[in-house]
Amino acid sequence: MGRYIIRRLLQAIPLMILLSIFLFTLIHLMPGGPEGVLFNPRLSAAGRAALRANFGLDDPPWLQYFKWMSRMLVGDFGSSFSTYQPVSGIIAARFPATLELFGSSLSLALIVAIALGMISAVRHATLTDYLVTTISYFGLSMPIFLFGLLAQDIFGVQLHLLPTSGTSTPGYVFDPFNALLDHFLHLLLPMLVLSITFIAGWSRYMRSSMLDVIKQDYMRTARAKGVPFVRILIQHGLRNALIPLITVVAIDFGAVAGGAAVTEGVFAWPGMGLLFIESLDARDYPVLMAMLVLGAVFVIAFNLIADILYAVMDPRIRYS
Repeated sequence: MGRYIIRRLLQAIPLMILLSIFLFTLIHLMPGGPEGVLFNPRLSAAGRAALRANFGLDDPPWLQYFKWMSRMLVGDFGSSFSTYQPVSGIIAARFPATLELFGSSLSLALIVAIALGMISAVRHATLTDYLVTTISYFGLSMPIFLFGLLAQDIFGVQLHLLPTSGTSTPGYVFDPFNALLDHFLHLLLPMLVLSITFIAGWSRYMRSSMLDVIKQDYMRTARAKGVPFVRILIQHGLRNALIPLITVVAIDFGAVAGGAAVTEGVFAWPGMGLLFIESLDARDYPVLMAMLVLGAVFVIAFNLIADILYAVMDPRIRYS
């Protein structure tokens, strides 16, 4: 297993180099170019030359890429075109909020999807199964941004139950417990909106996988020996049924990140998703480039984690 992980990490190096070249080229082909962001039409020629030299825009594109890559390897992503602040500092300030939203939504989606999939499989062709299927189709057909706007209108505007934006109430009197509760209430709505779409899809995969596992001979043998069905389902069925779901979750990692960006935009959640939208609107190339590369790193890492989980869930799988 150790040699397999090392080999996968070594294989990721040329992949990341190719991805970085592609992303660097794509970013610099955007209409307007860096000059459209940096240069005020009234800026003097001397001022333009100073800015170009400061940001390295006088160099040919291939040299700009190598300079950017050499700085990136030591954690320096350059400076923002919009705020002139270090990109690494901007991302570090926004990352905790995204990690909180992403982690809570992913955890909730997995727990609920596994539970609904198991219930739907056990109650196959019953009213419960049809009800879960109907709810799943609703979640699959509802775009995240539309579901977010509806949730804001229903729970925030009409019922006044939950806040609709931000992470805390402005002017809130600081009290540890109440401040934590207020923050949780702000997190609740975007977390539910982000997780609902993936609950719908993942529960269908879990249902299909569990239906196949339930029909296996070892499951029938265990039941014939008098082992309680719930114990069979959890100890034997769940472990094998999770393997296809791990694949789907790994593939959907990028979609979850994209959904987080949309959700943060709808709910004004100050994370990396909202930062990406703001940077895209401002054509802040250094910030965009850093976020795209970090996103690629997380996708590759998540797929490696999924491969490792295969061996954990199924002892028959061995990597060499």
